[in-house]
Amino acid sequence: MRRNMDKHNYSAPVSLKNIQVTDTFWKGEMELVRKEVIPYQWDALNDRVEGAAPSFCMHNFKAAGKLNREKKEKGNTFIAPKYTFRGFEVLPEDPKQLKDDEFYGFVFQDSDFSKWIEAVGYSLTQHPDPELEKIADGAIDIVCAAQQDDGYLDTYYILSGRDATFTNLKDHHELYCFGHLIEGAVAYFQATGKDKLLKAAERFADYVAANFGTEEGKLHGYPGHEIAEMALVRLYELTGKEKYLNLARYFVDERGKRPYYFDQEHPEEVKKGHEDELRYFYNQAHLPVREQDEAFGHSVRAVYLYSGMADVARLTGDETLYGACRRLWDNITEKKMYVTGGIGSTHLGEAFTYAYDLPNDTAYAETCASIGLVFFARRMLEIAPEARYANVMERALYNGVLSGMALDGKSFFYVNPLEVLPEACHKDERKFHVKPVRQKWFGCACCPPNLARLLSSIGSYAYTENEDTLFLHLYMGSTLEKKIGEKTADIRVESNFPWEGDVKITIRAKDTGLKLALRIPDWCSRYELDGFTGGTEEKDGYLYLQKDWGEEEEFTLHFPMEVRMIAAKEAVREDIGKVAVMRGPVVYCLEETDNGKDLQKLLIDPELNVTVSDGNICGTPVKKLTAAGFRQLDTHIEKESEALYHVWKKPEFEKAELSYIPYYTWANRGENEMQVWTRVRD
Repeated sequence: MRRNMDKHNYSAPVSLKNIQVTDTFWKGEMELVRKEVIPYQWDALNDRVEGAAPSFCMHNFKAAGKLNREKKEKGNTFIAPKYTFRGFEVLPEDPKQLKDDEFYGFVFQDSDFSKWIEAVGYSLTQHPDPELEKIADGAIDIVCAAQQDDGYLDTYYILSGRDATFTNLKDHHELYCFGHLIEGAVAYFQATGKDKLLKAAERFADYVAANFGTEEGKLHGYPGHEIAEMALVRLYELTGKEKYLNLARYFVDERGKRPYYFDQEHPEEVKKGHEDELRYFYNQAHLPVREQDEAFGHSVRAVYLYSGMADVARLTGDETLYGACRRLWDNITEKKMYVTGGIGSTHLGEAFTYAYDLPNDTAYAETCASIGLVFFARRMLEIAPEARYANVMERALYNGVLSGMALDGKSFFYVNPLEVLPEACHKDERKFHVKPVRQKWFGCACCPPNLARLLSSIGSYAYTENEDTLFLHLYMGSTLEKKIGEKTADIRVESNFPWEGDVKITIRAKDTGLKLALRIPDWCSRYELDGFTGGTEEKDGYLYLQKDWGEEEEFTLHFPMEVRMIAAKEAVREDIGKVAVMRGPVVYCLEETDNGKDLQKLLIDPELNVTVSDGNICGTPVKKLTAAGFRQLDTHIEKESEALYHVWKKPEFEKAELSYIPYYTWANRGENEMQVWTRVRD
């Protein structure tokens, strides 16, 4: 349904300084990030994790800082490096003997620091930590020492040769690293009030703004890997400087225009006689963004772009841009999204393919892609509070995002499949990208720090606000303050999501005029509201509450968490005749540890005779499901027992109990089979 933007519906994330997450589930995840992941990642950035792929990240900043010092010392006698392409990933000849003036790692290695410092900033808002802040300040000193006099700050080109700056926007991630630097700088400033990194980010932004634009003499390019668009919006909203919003809008508007900018960089990609064909689908640059209605290419880049588009649409009132965002959202969530909230179904380019192509055992579903989908969802919610955005956000968070990190916070999945046979992961080249156990780290380490920054800021996804309304998108135990004019409302939310469906809300909002908008989850067929005596209205999947509040009032929402069997559209060939099991927002799976080998032989009873019980996975409390089902028996006769094929006969079954665990907890008990989709017994 076509809808226009209405500024009366706009909302903004509640400041993390006004929220304290008390939720058992999410506070546990945040504490895991604070105590385990952030320190672990700092060690990884400094190449101190034994057995993990080296990062080289802080090495590069130190090397660039050293180069800066030499330049100042030598003055006119300093000879700057001349650019020579050494590969998309540069590895040392001897890992134990790094040269202190050379760049190592991927061209985007700087972004690992930026995501780490962003997570640190968010964590400090919830749990002040002087020692962590001291480490972060020291890291910031190292990074800022690498900045060039003109504001440029990308160690790949500083160390490899500034003469090639902005010559390969399509592939070399300068503007991607630039965007992450802004995100990290803003988060750290908002947490601590310290502006050293923020000033560095602004200087870099000023340099980029001076070099890009429609004016004659400027570059007419745009990022090959998006994120700068939404980062610049964030910098604009913090500083109020229009030039940053204008630059974000320029990057959005310029993308995909003819003649293609990337053709100028890469004329070799233009085949003779095919100049008019669409190109650069992988970079979402095949068409101007307002003409795009299908998600193509690298899935993380795509949702980062769409997030930036939504930001720019909101701030500029651009209806055509908003319309494109809605079309792209619908295309992803209705045709290209896994039941877990994973997106990007192929490892070839980490990309979207065609509608309903959602294979389970070769799924890519990168952790970062689900995180990006969460970004996109919240930005759509900021424009219009429609529950469909929050429903997907919730699904992705509890499933496609959390599955990317082990329960102890010390190992990670880049790829999140929905079916795994470990033997295939080791022996089938088509499935080498699928890992049966989480890895300590990655040379291309986008996912672990991305997880850390999202989980540390989870409160800003649960709640947004406008002048008089607080929107509860996720039910997360918290205490928060909301300003309404000169008055303050205090809200306390108590929840045991995702295991129980009761939510208790306590309000101290006398004479404030506070309104509440409470999402009605799509997994809930009915709900009850107890203890509230004011006016209610349902709209777009939200229950709006309004009344003259007393000194303190409380009420309770009841969302029954029924177990459901979910079927995919018949066009999803891999899932015909199968179901996924969900309880509340959580997707469940079968693991060999609980069910034995050959999970493909298991079938679930269509009557869904299921019991819910308390359990734990590696010490983590969860709800487990036990469902009545069957195991298919071998049907060939004895003399054909070694035959690959045999004459069909009606299959036979024996009764079996199917033990389901939450999908995000799989692979924490060693290497074993797993599957989400299970056949249904006729």
